[in-house]
Amino acid sequence: MNQEFNVHEDGVRLDSYLVSVQTNLTRNRIQTLIASGFVTVNGSTSKASYKVRRGDSVTLVIPTPKPVDIIPQDIPLQFVYQDQDIVVIDKPAGLSVHPGPGHPDGTLVNALMAHCPDIEGVGGEIRPGIVHRLDKDTSGLIMIAKTHAAHIDLSNQIKNRTVTKGYLALATGTLPMDSGIIDAPIARDPRNRKRMAVVLGGKASRTRYTIIDRLPDATYLDIRLETGRTHQIRVHFAYSGNPLVGDQVYGKRSDHFLRHFLHANHLGFIHPSTGREIEFTSKLPKDLETGLGMIK
Repeated sequence: MNQEFNVHEDGVRLDSYLVSVQTNLTRNRIQTLIASGFVTVNGSTSKASYKVRRGDSVTLVIPTPKPVDIIPQDIPLQFVYQDQDIVVIDKPAGLSVHPGPGHPDGTLVNALMAHCPDIEGVGGEIRPGIVHRLDKDTSGLIMIAKTHAAHIDLSNQIKNRTVTKGYLALATGTLPMDSGIIDAPIARDPRNRKRMAVVLGGKASRTRYTIIDRLPDATYLDIRLETGRTHQIRVHFAYSGNPLVGDQVYGKRSDHFLRHFLHANHLGFIHPSTGREIEFTSKLPKDLETGLGMIK
């Protein structure tokens, strides 16, 4: 797809100018297209740092998304919502979101490639746009973009903290207050790079919680994230002295649960095309519900 623009201003960098007139592309994507020769100024290739001038003719070529080496796999998924822009999935525990070391396939991304043949592609590749993640053993709601424009929009909502994400969790022990906020910076654990930890100088991280029920040796919680760091809830409650029940990374195994007790039960955001606020909820899955009933 070719797009042509007639410049009506002076002194703006070429990449900045294109970001202002082509809002469906990120600056990084535009810089890649410029470096690859897909942008010309007055018929000649240019650099991202070129300062446009009034009267310049800028042509932007957006190449057709190319296939990627992701194997479509017909893995069962629970679709909560789907249209031409987005998908909302109620992810089961045990399913990784995307391929990585140790799990090259059998992931949510592989499943979406099979279930959603209308995915247009993200960043010049035909693949789902993952804008946030859930740990492999965390169940619940996750949204995925099917188009590049939707991916940018949802990513900006995450960045601007306008997406609401709620969780149900079971923490060990007793929390003294009925509600509160854990405000502690998170980064890679300097002693174990496979874990996260509260680290001075880490990224600002805030977790808000309200107690649903106090049990003999645990506390049932409703949690809302104000930030979305890797393992944030698990790290914050371990830091507070109340690791999640069944969390074998930040706490210890449980006799009642085969995984950590954490379920993403609420997701709210603005639809990238309609501008309408939409919300989704998910019930506690059977394995967590059964275990919870056993310890009450």
